[in-house]
Amino acid sequence: MRTASRQFRGHGANGIAIADLMSQLHLTHGGFYRHFGSKDQLLVEAVTKALEEIRARFMDEVKKGLPGSELRIIIERYLSPEHCANPAEGCPIAALSTEIPRYPRAVRAKIERAVREHLKGIARFLPGATERERRLNCILLFSGMAGVLNAARLTTDPEQRNAILQRAKEFYTSAFCG
Repeated sequence: MRTASRQFRGHGANGIAIADLMSQLHLTHGGFYRHFGSKDQLLVEAVTKALEEIRARFMDEVKKGLPGSELRIIIERYLSPEHCANPAEGCPIAALSTEIPRYPRAVRAKIERAVREHLKGIARFLPGATERERRLNCILLFSGMAGVLNAARLTTDPEQRNAILQRAKEFYTSAFCG
């Protein structure tokens, strides 16, 4: 699952064939269909796994920080040059956000549930008087940061890329961390 997740994030959901993936894993094409009904099912499970992994990484970093700095740490890690440079290891939403909307509604609904679960674990660090406000702020923050990450990845000039990431960190920290 980790390999499939990295391949989807690194090459795009449509950028890898099942036969190629199975070959990398030294498995047979037929073996794939014993575990998964379709490539769509694999995509859903791979995105879910990637979200779990990235949330675990963020939470490990948060635990190392001072109380009250959780959201600042998450913003800084998400918009870091390292995260930007490694889409195959990073946020699957940033890596696949342009492709997922083209998938059937049932596939998108499953991915949406995984994203909601992912954000629920982070929303508690966001400002808001109610759980709903915190959740909506979390959606706003992460959709914006994913867009920034994609814009920075498009930029070929390293200085410009770093300036985009730095300015976004400053903006989101000011907007959401007070």
